[in-house]
Amino acid sequence: MNTEIMDAIIQIAKDKRIERENLRDILENIFISMIEKKYGTAENFDVIVNIDKGDIEIYQEKRVVETIEDPVSEIALDAARKIDPDAEVGEEVVEVIDPSEFGRRLITTAKQNLNQKIRDFEREHILAEYENRVGEIIIGDIHQIQKRGIYINQDKTEVYLPREEQIFNERLRRGETVRALIKEVRNEGKGPEIIVSRADKQFLVRLFELEVPEIYDGIVEIKGVARKAGERSKIAVESIDRRIDAVGACVGMKGVRIQAVVRELNNEKIDIINYSSEPELFITRAMAPAKPIKVIVNQEEKIAAVIIPDDQISLAIGKGGVNMKLASELTGYQIEPIRESEYQREGEAPSKDIEDIEEMPENLKTKLIDANFFTVNEVLEVGKKGLLEISGIGEKTADKIWEIIQNNLPEEEEFEEDLDEE
Repeated sequence: MNTEIMDAIIQIAKDKRIERENLRDILENIFISMIEKKYGTAENFDVIVNIDKGDIEIYQEKRVVETIEDPVSEIALDAARKIDPDAEVGEEVVEVIDPSEFGRRLITTAKQNLNQKIRDFEREHILAEYENRVGEIIIGDIHQIQKRGIYINQDKTEVYLPREEQIFNERLRRGETVRALIKEVRNEGKGPEIIVSRADKQFLVRLFELEVPEIYDGIVEIKGVARKAGERSKIAVESIDRRIDAVGACVGMKGVRIQAVVRELNNEKIDIINYSSEPELFITRAMAPAKPIKVIVNQEEKIAAVIIPDDQISLAIGKGGVNMKLASELTGYQIEPIRESEYQREGEAPSKDIEDIEEMPENLKTKLIDANFFTVNEVLEVGKKGLLEISGIGEKTADKIWEIIQNNLPEEEEFEEDLDEE
């Protein structure tokens, strides 16, 4: 029989894409709860739900008695023979219950329970589905932008892109289609929350898998990734087939493959390098776009001194030190850049670190170090004129710094300077 609640249920099931078997179980449990509320028990009741026909059948089993003591489980002989003309005292008869007998109030309560059951089922379904999809790239439409994050509709499911998982210099707009990596599924009180990311380095890996068939097929292997989202990434690759150039495969003909990834990442710079098991060679490649002259490795302490041409020192360090940090992360070595000129002078006289000069005020130390002057020799190279180019340093401050630097030169250097002056 069609009922008001059944029509509502079928529509909800269609909207929520609930499978028939699961819907049937939900409905049976709902009607069992209704029976318990109305009759106090459901032990002698059976509920059969036919989703295809849109029918709900409720059967109540009763024992035929001469005197009724429990109307829920017993039935008089006269009433029983209306159901089964051959019924006798002591036998069982089955009475069909019309769902409409439950009343509108119970039906309304059942609808509310149904909605809650469906929400619970939907939550479990979403959790199970997306937990299995962690690490996968999804595509969705931005439908809400807030200060703390962005909500994206993905195949009728809402996913969340937190602010810290966004590319910092990227401006996404409502209505735009965007790709992101499923990073985490949180099961909180308010419901499941699918966290997606565009800043995670695994997003970069998945993009290369999409663009480079050799990576997807396992011919080219990604050995390591270091990323500062929105600024620069470094990715080390290796080919298991000598005929395949790993870097060339990632770059593609005329750069078409890497450009597709760069565009997706809002023009983020990407350095693709060949992996090497030799630390010196691997670190040299990782320092790109700078070209080190020499790499000195301490494998026990995982420290590497990298000798850089003087005119490439800024390139090696990168803006905010990002290039050096990424190279260190990619190789697993703490990298210390050294100017070529300083390295050449090391045999002549040791150079004192700015940080170790006690009479140098802390604010001046900070300004020098921020300007990439780490040693006394590095300041000597640029002279007073070079000091004046540092932001926040005027002539008086430069004179003060220069005086302190002169006081911290080795005695031989001071003597030689006196001879030159004579």
